[in-house]
Amino acid sequence: MTTETDWGGAPSVLRMILGRQLEDLRTRAGLSYDEAGAAIGVSHSTIRRMEAAKVARLRLADAEKLLQVYGVTDPQEIGTFLRSVREANKRGWWHAYRDVVPDWFAAYLSLEQAAVQIRAYEDQFVHGLLQTEDYARALLTAAHPHASAEATERRVALSMRRQELLTRPEPPRLWVVMDETALRRPVGGPDVMRAQIDHLIEAGRLPHVTVQLMPFAHGPHPALWAGAFHLLRFRARELPDIAYRDGLVGAAYLDKADDVVVHREALDRLSAQAAPARKTESLLGALREEW
Repeated sequence: MTTETDWGGAPSVLRMILGRQLEDLRTRAGLSYDEAGAAIGVSHSTIRRMEAAKVARLRLADAEKLLQVYGVTDPQEIGTFLRSVREANKRGWWHAYRDVVPDWFAAYLSLEQAAVQIRAYEDQFVHGLLQTEDYARALLTAAHPHASAEATERRVALSMRRQELLTRPEPPRLWVVMDETALRRPVGGPDVMRAQIDHLIEAGRLPHVTVQLMPFAHGPHPALWAGAFHLLRFRARELPDIAYRDGLVGAAYLDKADDVVVHREALDRLSAQAAPARKTESLLGALREEW
């Protein structure tokens, strides 16, 4: 996976898994990119892009030919792989919002939907999965000042749809550490902030959600200069943990072991220094009174 999002389109997680499986099969077959490409009549760069999930979709015919070239003969294994290719080429629900979702964020949505654990540090705002509708609307209005009211409402609808993964039958484990700044910054006014804090308290009581507050009183902490970031873990063995950071015009997806370790250790230190979940609830209650 690249450290910067230069995908032509947002890859589905399943396409990423299939790409890694193809890479493993090619390596075991002892073939180079050039040899694999020549065998099915495509360029070496196409093989690279298929393995890195940088193609808009996997062509079924190419996948079937590659399996033959790589020596896969079991009809059941071939059938399973090709069914997965068909599934990977389906569009995610967020495709309906493509008019307001850039590719680099659509890629994150695909990862988020497949994650079994989402850990995050938020330094300025409430995590997107924990925002109320009014808070999200105020935040998105400020972030896109020139957008039409219709576009803003489309972004709000996307935000609310995104949160449905927390109420599905097998939700991911969400663990968020927030700097106190996130709840001191006025977004939408006092009523919106009070409702947002109430929502955080409620969410923090869910068995699969942990919310921790990093109070000002704790002073400097490991991520003070780093900014917000996420760390996602997946069930599929083909996918490593991925650290995610976004910005104004793009995002970085980091899966190299050294990069992931740095982010994981930072989150471990943050969670150790932040107020425990139970203490956080009382701190949130006190902050609510100040609004």
